[in-house]
Amino acid sequence: MSYQAAEEPQCTETKGSVELIIESQEKDLGEFTVRRVLPAPEKQMVGSFIFFDHMGPAEFPPGQGIQVRPHPHIGIATVTYLFEGEIMHRDNLGFVQPIQCGAVNLMTAGRGIVHSERAGDDLDETSRLHGIQSWMALPNSEEEREPAFQHYPAAGLPDIDVNGVSVRVIIGKAYGHASPVRAYSSTLYLECVMPKGSELTLPDQYPEIGAYVVSGRVTIDGRSYGEGVMAVGGSSAAMTLTADEESRVIVVGGEPLGERHIYWNFVSSSKERIEQAKSDWRERKFGEIPAEHEFIPLPD
Repeated sequence: MSYQAAEEPQCTETKGSVELIIESQEKDLGEFTVRRVLPAPEKQMVGSFIFFDHMGPAEFPPGQGIQVRPHPHIGIATVTYLFEGEIMHRDNLGFVQPIQCGAVNLMTAGRGIVHSERAGDDLDETSRLHGIQSWMALPNSEEEREPAFQHYPAAGLPDIDVNGVSVRVIIGKAYGHASPVRAYSSTLYLECVMPKGSELTLPDQYPEIGAYVVSGRVTIDGRSYGEGVMAVGGSSAAMTLTADEESRVIVVGGEPLGERHIYWNFVSSSKERIEQAKSDWRERKFGEIPAEHEFIPLPD
C-alpha cells in the first residue's frame, strides 16, 4: 500500500516486560480508515518492521472497494495479511495474485518494484476488508536485490494450539514450528487468537518483540491494553499476555537492522539512494504494470 502521512503514534515508556507502549493513530484514506503504529516517534522499527498499519475493518457497498493506483517501493519486503476480505495484487513483474484471509503475499521490492492494490472478486457484492499491512526493512546487503513476489496459501502456514491459544506462524519460528514464508533477517510474525482467560508467553529468542491488540483486551504485567495498542517488549523478561476477553493479537519482532531513511514509499540506509529513487519515479524508470497506465505521482 502507498504510504500516506498520518498523525504520529503516541508512545509511553513503562516498566516490567514491556518497555514501550505505542498507541496507533487513525488516518482516513477516503475509502477506509487505517491505524498507523509504526514508525513511531520513539521507535522507528520493531525488529525489521518499519511500517505497520491496521486496515479497517471496513465495509464497502457493491461496486466499491479499495483502488490503490500503481506506486513504487525500494529497500523493503511488504507483507499483506487479511482477517477478512480480498485484495488483488498486480506488479510490474507480471504477477497478478488475489490475497484472501489467512494467506500471505510477500513482495520484495529490493532495488525497485511497482504494484497496485485493488478490490478483489467480491466487488459485485457488499464486502468487508480487515487486515494488517506491514513493511520489513531489508538488511544492508539485501537492499538492492532483485525484486520478487511470492504467494503463500493459508493452508501452508503452521496453525498450532498453545495452552488453548490458536497461533498461526506467519513468518519465523515459534513454539517448535517454522513458517515457509521467506525472511531476509531474523523475523517473527504471529497471529494469536485468545479465548477469554487464556494466557500466552511470547517467544524470548528475538531481541525485539511487539504485541499489537487487533481486537479485544489483554493484560501484560498487570496492566490492561485494548485494541489499537502495541506493547513493545524489553530485554528483561518474556511478555506474558492474559486475555481479559476474546482477543486477537498480532506479534512482530526480530533482529534490529539499524536506522533507516524513509521518504514516501522508499526505505533505505542511504539518503542518496532515496534521492535516486525519487528521480527514477519522476522520470518513469521503474517500469509499468501490464494493462495499468495510472500511477501515483511523487508527493511534493
